[in-house]
Amino acid sequence: MISAEEQLEILSFGANDLISKADLLKKLKKGKPLNIKFGADPTRPDIHLGHTVVINKLRTFQELGHHVQFLIGDFTALIGDPSGRNATRPLLTTEEIEENAKTYASQIFKILDPEKTEIVYNSKWLMAFSSQDFIQLASRYTVAQMLEREDFTKRYKGGTPIGIHEFLYPLTQGYDSVALKSDVELGGTDQLFNLLVGRQLQSQYAQEPQVVLTMPLLEGLDGVNKMSKSMDNYISVVDSPKDMFGKTMRVSDELMYKYYQLLTGMKPQELSQLKSDVQSGAKHPRDVKVNLAKFLVQRFHSLSAAQGAEDEFNRIFAQKGLPDEIKDFEVQAESQVSLASLMVKAQICTSNSEATRLIEGGGVQIEGQKIQDKKYKLDLKVGDLFLLKAGKKHFLKVKVI
Repeated sequence: MISAEEQLEILSFGANDLISKADLLKKLKKGKPLNIKFGADPTRPDIHLGHTVVINKLRTFQELGHHVQFLIGDFTALIGDPSGRNATRPLLTTEEIEENAKTYASQIFKILDPEKTEIVYNSKWLMAFSSQDFIQLASRYTVAQMLEREDFTKRYKGGTPIGIHEFLYPLTQGYDSVALKSDVELGGTDQLFNLLVGRQLQSQYAQEPQVVLTMPLLEGLDGVNKMSKSMDNYISVVDSPKDMFGKTMRVSDELMYKYYQLLTGMKPQELSQLKSDVQSGAKHPRDVKVNLAKFLVQRFHSLSAAQGAEDEFNRIFAQKGLPDEIKDFEVQAESQVSLASLMVKAQICTSNSEATRLIEGGGVQIEGQKIQDKKYKLDLKVGDLFLLKAGKKHFLKVKVI
């Protein structure tokens, strides 16, 4: 290991909160591997790039010789994390959680070193809790302390219901740190309250309090809200190379710099130079974004996949060509079929009105011919085969049977 002071400098780089630097330095000076905890509730089956901001930091801890405890919150997912929520989130079933959790264990090793990672499930100890155990745990925190949490305060003052079970979430997450004897716990900035509860509970259980380190939140593709599976504005680490590349290219020019900062490990001076090159015209924003997309695809797939995704993207968007693979869609023979209804049937659009708007906007082509008549109809005869293009991304080989 390098010196404690050098480790502290590396580990604190890019962090939003570090509570506290003095405590972390003290732990590092012990000269032994620390237990580094990070928890993720399997509310959806995929880990997204927002999660990887923290996971990248976990990898840094590993490279410095420390031990990562990757906690899959299969019990806490039953409660539902209220962090940042303005309403009680719907409860998941045990079956849904188990299915989602299966994918987490494999996806994290796209970044983490399996040799230095311990995967743990908090159902192991929390499912063993008796009613008395939960009452004793609940007695260690007051309602007043819970209402110090910003989202709870807003909901309480606004008259929005808060379920009693939601108060249990930070307590159970905090108890995870007690069960694991964690030295450091990582999370996004929205997890600060929960992480501090763990620090306080450890003190009450006569343990040395964990250090809390939070990383900035990454906005999703909408450029407004944090990347979230529930908001469907995310890029999954298991997205296909084509989808990962295409989604990254949808990130705004302004936001792409934050993606560089949080996802690539680019140093501040390098990022500043990149911005300067774009502003001066030395580099085109599109080329900079292409490099970001290629970096991500290469990281989670391969170099050849990254090059292939760029080539296909260029054929479709830059050169107005066709993708390497086009989905087949079979439809029954029929006379006077509305083009709009065909697009809905092919699941290109969710409604006739959406399809109509796309047609009127000039976004639909049949065999390269633009169709703008919203009432356009087709005579579908057995054996007919034609290429349907809708918008920039949807290509279908329509086969009439």
